[in-house]
Amino acid sequence: MKKDLTNSNIDRQNILNNRYAIDEIQKATNIIGINFEEKVRFTKEMVADFFEVDIRTIERYVADFSDELKQNGYEIIKGKRLKQFKEQIKESNAPDINVGSKTTQLAIFDFRSFLNIGMLLVESENARVLRQAILDIVIDTINQKTGGATKYINRQGTIT
Repeated sequence: MKKDLTNSNIDRQNILNNRYAIDEIQKATNIIGINFEEKVRFTKEMVADFFEVDIRTIERYVADFSDELKQNGYEIIKGKRLKQFKEQIKESNAPDINVGSKTTQLAIFDFRSFLNIGMLLVESENARVLRQAILDIVIDTINQKTGGATKYINRQGTIT
């Protein structure tokens, strides 16, 4: 089997554990979410919209990769934190985000878990483009840190 981000947990974690690379990816992609507790957060609906997939696809990936996603910042909020999150949505004037008043718990992704979903999704062209951008940024970041030069990045989205 060909090794790439969609099927290599080690490669995904190597990127997701590199805080410097994550910061560079966040700056370069300029993906907008909700600022909450000093992190950028996304609802399942926001993730599904970005990747242009059905929300059930996101739910299926969450079910299949729940441990990995939780390790990378996916969580269910409720109670006081949920109330604060709803207030943050109102303050951000984000009309596309709809969290019902009767919602008692909400799944949210931070930027790392958002990237994690993008690395896993095979049904989304936006996810494929994001994976390629991630690899380009990570290789460039490593080269900047080590003083090396990028030789090439193959088109299948694998690091070689």
